[in-house]
Amino acid sequence: MGEQVLLGVLAIVVGMLAGVALFVPFVSISYRRQGRLSVTRLLMWFAALVYFWAVWAYTLLPMPDPDAIHCVGMITDPMEMVRDVQKAIAAPGSTLTHPALLQLAFNVLLFVPLGFFVRVLFGRGIVTALLVGLGLSLFIETTQLTGVWGIYPCAYRFFDVGDLITNTSGALLGAVFGLVVPRARRGLTKAADAMQPRPVTRGRRALAMLCDGLGFLFASATVSIAAQLFIDLVLHDRATMREGSVAELAGTGGAAVVWLAVTLITGQSVGDAAVQLRYAGSPRPLIAARLLRWLGGVAGLSTIGLFGGVFDTLSGLLLLVACVLFFVTPLGRGLPGILSGQQLVDAREARSIQDASARPSRQ
Repeated sequence: MGEQVLLGVLAIVVGMLAGVALFVPFVSISYRRQGRLSVTRLLMWFAALVYFWAVWAYTLLPMPDPDAIHCVGMITDPMEMVRDVQKAIAAPGSTLTHPALLQLAFNVLLFVPLGFFVRVLFGRGIVTALLVGLGLSLFIETTQLTGVWGIYPCAYRFFDVGDLITNTSGALLGAVFGLVVPRARRGLTKAADAMQPRPVTRGRRALAMLCDGLGFLFASATVSIAAQLFIDLVLHDRATMREGSVAELAGTGGAAVVWLAVTLITGQSVGDAAVQLRYAGSPRPLIAARLLRWLGGVAGLSTIGLFGGVFDTLSGLLLLVACVLFFVTPLGRGLPGILSGQQLVDAREARSIQDASARPSRQ
């Protein structure tokens, strides 16, 4: 039981990390396809990520020591499953707690969420869910048959046709359960009013800040890891790699440059663009206003800290000020709005105004 709990915790942790990495793209796609972020759909996609890693963990882990494995064969007779159930019924004691019956039930239940997610999140039918369930189950069984595709000299878990049947049945059952979700809420369909302007709220601005923070953290960590690998594997400078300051500078600086380029070109930070917000209407020159908008965001304030010493302290204080200003300024306009002199507007509204002004007037 302890091992099963550990695998479940592993699936949740990995699913959360994947969710953080995919959060900004998910928010951006939601606003472009639905015009907003649905908390229910967000939780369902997070559950799907956790489920994916749970299937991987429970079917392939733990991977044993190659010297301690016992080679096993294949179970190709589907009636073997029926005979196991008959033995469970005939055995003394409670039939419901017999290992063979519990294993059969687990194999069905393990794939029920798969069929449900195929139906609800991707909007596919029962036949597609059945084929996806069969395909995933076949991939898992083949992975076990080949000793994890050659990592082990032989199979240490049975290739079982009965598992193919029960897994596929579970996916089919999950797709049927998915029918309880209204058709309008299934799939990746685009809402008819997705590009219509919506009210600018403090919550939406907070979501933009969260996207900027997570996106900047992920981008800087990615660049920093790449710099560490370059220093170690290409430059062969293990001391600099262990010290870490160069990689940290490269990570924060590289991400800041990306945020600066996006802001100067589009007038939006990555977070602004994800939730369809824009700062507009400044009396200052356009480039200056966009530069100040960048400076007041997470990328600009983090860049100040790169100079070290008193600037590191200043960066922390300004981040604190930015958080306070979010609560005391209208709609969470915050430090970027004060520095740039701009107001928050819906990007779709600003875009429609620009399109209207670009059309030739009719005389």
